[in-house]
Parts: sequence; structure tokens; C-alpha cells
Amino acid sequence: MTDSPVATGKAPSRRTRRATGTLDGNHRAVARAWERFASGETTVADVRPEILASWHRCRDTYDVDPGLRSAPAAADHTDHRLDHDVLLTKLGGIAAVAGERLDREQGLIAVTDGAGRVLASWGDQAVRGHAEESNLAPWSVWDERTTGTNGMGTALEVTGPVTVTGPEHWCEGFHQWACAGIAIRDLVTGLPVAMLNVSRWSAEIPGQLINWLKDTAAGVESEIERRALWEGEVILREFTEISSRRSGVFAALDLGGRVVVADDTAQAILGVPHGAPMVDVMTRWTPDIPDLPEVVRWAAKRSAAAPQWTGCARLVENAADAVVPVSFKPVCAGNRLVGLLCEFGSQDGDEYDEQPPTARAAPTPQRVVGVRNERIIVLAPSEIRYAEADRNTVWLSTDRGKVQAATRGLDNIERELTPFGFHRVHRRFLVNLRRVTELERGIKGELLLITDPRAPEFIPVSRRHTQEIRRILGV
Repeated sequence: MTDSPVATGKAPSRRTRRATGTLDGNHRAVARAWERFASGETTVADVRPEILASWHRCRDTYDVDPGLRSAPAAADHTDHRLDHDVLLTKLGGIAAVAGERLDREQGLIAVTDGAGRVLASWGDQAVRGHAEESNLAPWSVWDERTTGTNGMGTALEVTGPVTVTGPEHWCEGFHQWACAGIAIRDLVTGLPVAMLNVSRWSAEIPGQLINWLKDTAAGVESEIERRALWEGEVILREFTEISSRRSGVFAALDLGGRVVVADDTAQAILGVPHGAPMVDVMTRWTPDIPDLPEVVRWAAKRSAAAPQWTGCARLVENAADAVVPVSFKPVCAGNRLVGLLCEFGSQDGDEYDEQPPTARAAPTPQRVVGVRNERIIVLAPSEIRYAEADRNTVWLSTDRGKVQAATRGLDNIERELTPFGFHRVHRRFLVNLRRVTELERGIKGELLLITDPRAPEFIPVSRRHTQEIRRILGV
């Protein structure tokens, strides 16, 4: 392994310059940008926003050696549940068949678990030889934290397909590779459960392979969505049964901490709109209680180990700034934990005994990465009023002005922001409904949303979304 330019102040090795000398003009510009950034410069041009954001994570957060030439071995530990293993088996079968066809494309296809550990690979024998030199093989790990910017690791950090070509890789040992990866995610928790990746040596990734990755991931995630819908129905039945025979204030959450169903009082406590049960995973709301995600993770972990477990915690209600006691009871389907039943005003079972809020570090909230004037902008979802698509580029209207999203495609941004109260209102617009302050009728009778009365903004709501948006907003 070579010395890190960041640590030593040395320029990247001549070997990298020779390797990238055969690339086209665009890749040579990226190679020069990589050399400057790896040597310590803070802003560089000629680099895609999503790649620059990844470089920042690799250099400034993960401290990955840019001189790395081979992926490290994976840790022998897994948190996979049975359903994840079922999905990995299905994905492996798809990849094995595709690998035979990919042999003609001089490429390699790999399947990893949700931690970026390569489980199996198929493809061209000559390319597999190059892959072994980089340890692009089973029992290696390609997450961004250990192996830098690459198709597999970077796709674990963002939603949607990711392509990384030549010197866009953070580690110089991978600059002759082009790769494209996509993570398959648990739609309830948002966590990756598997990864599909295509790699080629000294050659671009054809567009049809990227489309195949997207289609394959969508097919597998549709199965996850069907199971999540069934789990939502199980949670709803449990809520209905207990609320019909007991008086109290009840809500039911999925394992991502989002509300499936709640009575009127619980909806007010949780800060979610009044409405029908949200069995569909894509319509569930994230409660406006900062400590709740951490408490849900604690309760889910305890419940998974003991299905008869009960526990309790004290939550700070944002709207009233009041402490609310709540008890948790697991909701199971067979031997599988699918959700949590909450009873507010009750303190039953094991007490949440983590460090008190005054001593505990605040949990790191979900962040959205943007770029403005070649500077990385890190945003909390609450700062974003709406997102607007300009073809595949997405612009975020925020409290700090307009910012280009590092993630491309409004569908990808929607998946990131839906848990935080964002809803699609138009094919080009995604709106933070918690920031809507006024509604207006347009000239043709269409509904317009206003998130900042001081700004000349009118966000159109398409006819197909109007009824849903009016219901959610309660107007």
C-alpha cells in the first residue's frame, strides 16, 4: 500500500498518471481533480456532485487511504434476518444467469450483503483475474468507509444506481475500473439488505447494463413492498384488536419508527396529520419526536430477542415541549417482529435506561447532500421546503437558498425524503408538507402550495395528487 497523499503531503504516484493517460479528455480532467483533492485541496472542478460528495466523505470522515490498491477482508459477522437471506439467494440466482451473458461484455457481476461484503461474483475469466488483484472477490468488503468511492460502497450511501468510472474512484488502485452498483433496501427501515454491482476493466459501463440494474432492483424491491404491505395489515389488526378492548391512547409503528395507525390523541402527540391508517409503507409519516427513532431501535432490538418483552420510555413531545410516558409491546407475525404497539401515558416493562438526554449526544439526523459553487452543502430535511426536477437534475429550495442535490433523479430524492413529511405533488415537484403555510387556487382552478409567503413561489399540485394532499393537510 502506498503512502496517503493526505497524510504525507506527497503528490499521487506517477503510476496513476500513466494509468489514466489513456483515458479520454473528460477522464483526464477528473484525474487531475482527484490528484488535487487527494493532496488536500478543498474544492475542485470537473467532478460530478455525487462523486465529489463521496470524496469528501472518504477523505474527511472515513479517512480512507487514497493509495489503497486492494479491498480489505470482510469481518465474519452478520445481522441478517431470514428474509434478507431469502432475498440474497434470489438475487444470486438472477446474477448467476446474467453473469453468463456478461461474459461476452468482458465484465463482472457481484452480489454483496447490506454491509458491502462480496458474497459471490460471475463473469469474464480475464476480468476476474484483474478483480482478484483488487480483491474484488468473495470475502472482501467494498463499503465506502473502508474502500472509498466505488460502485458498491457509494450506492450503499445514496439511493438509486451509482456509476463510478476510472479516477472517480477514491483509491488509485481502482482507477482502471468502471463500475455501477445499486442497493436493494428494506423499504421500512431504509437500510440496505443487498447490493448488485457490474464492473468492467478499462471500459465504460454500457447504458443497458445500468438499466438492467435498475429493473432488477425494482423487481426485488417490489417483493419487499408487498411484504411490507402485508406487515402493515398485521400491525393494523393488532392495533384494532387492543384499542377495541382497552381504553387508552394508542399508536402502532413500523420498525423504521413510522406511524402505521394511531388514534386522534396519539396523532396529536406524534405530530402527524389526522387521517386513515397508513398501511402502504410509502405513505407512512415520521413522528416529530427527536428521541423516538433511537428508542424504537432499542425496543425493536429487545423485542426481536424476546417476543413477549414489554418496555417503556419517556419522550419529549416537540409541539408541547412536554414529557410523555409511553410503553412498547412487540407486534409479531409468526416468529418475525414487524412493528411496535405504543400506549401513551403508560409505563410498563423494562425502562429505557440509556444515558439521560442532558448527557447523551444528540442522534445524528438524516442529512441531504447538495452542491453550490463547488462547495458541499449539508442539509437537514427540515431546511428543505421543496425539490424541483429539471430533467435528471434536482434543485432544492432551502432556507439557505437554492442548492443542487448531489443525488440525481426526483424519484431518488423522494425515497430519501418521504419519511420526513415530503410528498410528491406533481411529476416535477416534491414538497415538505410541514412547511406549507398557504394554499391558493390558480387561474385554471388548480391547487397551488406556498411554503414561504415572502417568496414568489407557487408549487402546482397535479389533479391526481390534489385529493390526497387536501386530505393530508386537512383542508
